[in-house]
Amino acid sequence: MGGNVAGMFSALYPEMVESVVLLDTYGFLPTEVTDMFTNMRKGINDQIQYDNMANERKERVYTYEKAKERLKVANPYLSDQSADILLERAVREVDGGFVFTRDFRINLKNIIYINIDQCLHVLSQVKAKVMLLLAKDGLFKTFTLPDGYADRICKSWTDQKATFVEVEGDHHVHLNNPEAVSSVITDFLQPQSPDQTESQSGNQTSRL
Repeated sequence: MGGNVAGMFSALYPEMVESVVLLDTYGFLPTEVTDMFTNMRKGINDQIQYDNMANERKERVYTYEKAKERLKVANPYLSDQSADILLERAVREVDGGFVFTRDFRINLKNIIYINIDQCLHVLSQVKAKVMLLLAKDGLFKTFTLPDGYADRICKSWTDQKATFVEVEGDHHVHLNNPEAVSSVITDFLQPQSPDQTESQSGNQTSRL
């Protein structure tokens, strides 16, 4: 979701973005047109149901260990250390334990979608230097796009002269094993001289 926000922001406000690093995402996740309106209907109904139950909802209080356990059930690839890092911002302490700080509406069905043609057009509006840092056992091992979509998106990024890097790890590699990605990201974000830019312009699709 963060990568999608970064991709869309970079397309809408290209003058504000110099570089983009997309961690285990293509930046945009288009949807089949035939699925859009079913998903929109469900999202609207979910929101109505959520609003109607506003007075009945109560925050559930957890011990810290139970909160960590629930977080790891939802994100089974997280290490203990990574879970602790996330819980620093994911829970707050109250009488009797901890409650999650996330907005429950994040779990509701999204009602804003773009199809593949819209995706490719929006992607073409990104003017920043872009790197897609993909994990070998990451998101796209469990989340599949419709047939052919991934190839079309990758080709469009390649046409935009984006840099592709693949690293060992899962979707949370940047959190579980930051050393695996930190130097790659740092190198990418370093300013380049005109000579370096020219020499690398023909070979930006493969770094590792």
